[in-house]
Amino acid sequence: MPSDALSIRSLARSLGLSRTTVSDALRGAPGVSAATVLRVRTAAAKTGYRLNPLESAVMSQLRRTRGTQRFGILAAVDLDESDRPPTALQFHQALIEGARRRAGEFGFDLQVFLVGRHGVTVPRLDVILQARGIQGVLLLPAWHEPDFSRLDWSRFVGVYTDYVIQHPALHSVCADHYRALIGLLGRLQQLGYRRPGLFVQQHSDERLHYRWVGALNGYQRAHPEMARVPALVFEKFEPARFTAWFRRHRPDVVLGHIPEAIDLMQAAGARVPETHGFVCLNVLPEGRKCAGLDLQPRLLGERGVELLIAQLQRNERGIPDFPLNTMVPARWVDGPTLRALAGPGR
Repeated sequence: MPSDALSIRSLARSLGLSRTTVSDALRGAPGVSAATVLRVRTAAAKTGYRLNPLESAVMSQLRRTRGTQRFGILAAVDLDESDRPPTALQFHQALIEGARRRAGEFGFDLQVFLVGRHGVTVPRLDVILQARGIQGVLLLPAWHEPDFSRLDWSRFVGVYTDYVIQHPALHSVCADHYRALIGLLGRLQQLGYRRPGLFVQQHSDERLHYRWVGALNGYQRAHPEMARVPALVFEKFEPARFTAWFRRHRPDVVLGHIPEAIDLMQAAGARVPETHGFVCLNVLPEGRKCAGLDLQPRLLGERGVELLIAQLQRNERGIPDFPLNTMVPARWVDGPTLRALAGPGR
């Protein structure tokens, strides 16, 4: 029989909400809209889920200490990288929001530090963290390979909020890019698309150990009914090269991180979504309205803080012998750049 933790996790996943939101809605905590509470409780009733009274008691204790008992400070550390994609700023801000919210629920404050040309050096950061008694370090995603080996990790616990880190090798939490794209391709096939085309920056795919291109190639091999449109991999996005690729290979739906490609598709004769579709691989609230994947940066921040605090509670300071990677599923976002399902049962 599944545990309550698994049940609430599956309930949250089915609703596209965080576990925290579902738990708060079931407990009647303030800050959750009436519509969300009704939605969560209706779904819980249909599945037969009951809130564990022991869990409720623990959460009640936690609520009593919120805002009154503080346990320390956690650090969120960002790198100053001038060539980082512009969308990274929104992603990092959302990640920090999630981390700060979750840290506050556990009685911790979160302070943000910048390392690099407009910030401090890594040795200076080490001095600051020790002087302020900060022992938990949440490292934000880096565009290039990060190196925080000059921190005295015997004094800290750390979590990296991206796929992998080697200097030093720490536990990490990141979006499940491979699984997200496999699920996305299945959704597109249900919608009737047969020629999905992916364009991606080479450096971005390398950072993820080729998960975007690997997922596309794997899905195409497993589904021979889908046309094998070669991925467009580029160092720097060039409109002319994209247009030539689009005209030559004729994808009926395009997947990528740059929504401005929609304008190039339409200039080449496509009508989105009537004749062609577009899917953004990283939908952000302030970006162009598209169908696509929400990589859930707020949830990444929340989960990263949970892993940090768990290590602090177990006194597991230092570089782990066996770094573990925690995957967070992406969330599908409907948008105006894909056609709707055609007919019943489709």
